[in-house]
Amino acid sequence: MGAYFNLILVFNIFLLKGVTSTTFTFKNNCPFTVWPGTLQGGSSSPLSQTGFELGNGATSTPVTAPMGWVGRMWARTGCATDASGRFSCETGDCGTGVVSCNGAGGAPPVTLLEFTLQGDGGKDFYDTSLVDGFNLPASISVQGGSGDCKTSGCPVDINARCPAQLQLKNGGGAVVGCKSACEAFNTDEYCCRGAFGTPSTCKPSSFSMIFKNACPDAYSYAYDDASSTFTCTGANYLIIFCP
Repeated sequence: MGAYFNLILVFNIFLLKGVTSTTFTFKNNCPFTVWPGTLQGGSSSPLSQTGFELGNGATSTPVTAPMGWVGRMWARTGCATDASGRFSCETGDCGTGVVSCNGAGGAPPVTLLEFTLQGDGGKDFYDTSLVDGFNLPASISVQGGSGDCKTSGCPVDINARCPAQLQLKNGGGAVVGCKSACEAFNTDEYCCRGAFGTPSTCKPSSFSMIFKNACPDAYSYAYDDASSTFTCTGANYLIIFCP
């Protein structure tokens, strides 16, 4: 009898783990190919896909994340393989030389989609972050789940309104990214460090407000929590580039 109940317990734990896993699906609405990247945080394991190609109009197969996964996603643009076989991108490059990011993050400026799954009270926490700048519009749409479960994103092309001091241009002179003030000027005030390393001393700047005015739901600087973090319970997520 004891063995029977132990078997039932193991089976129930297995079912619970299945219920609490989360899937991410990626959709590319941009009029060009993008190369999504994923990076785990803390002690989380890498997802099965850390980088892949996604053509115009394409939708990826779902990528499963385990309970408690923490990490971020983004899209790389302007990618190509050179004559030596090295892969690189104009924006969001991982620096690995291959399509998979393999534990490396995207070089700023880059639009980030960030997640902490099954955190406090079983809730997922998610946000769209422009703290590292912007490279293309992106959003997080919720599939199923319970709670507030709002869409988070930045659907506006900030590159079109990026001030000259923050512009990242490609070899042809086109603006392909908009840097954060921290990335552009590297001061304590803009980077929220040193004497400016607390919520009371680090305030929005005229530069961060360019991002915030364009995309009110996205993080625009390090302590922009109040209007930028969203929660949901038991959901799956659709990541849309150029929503």
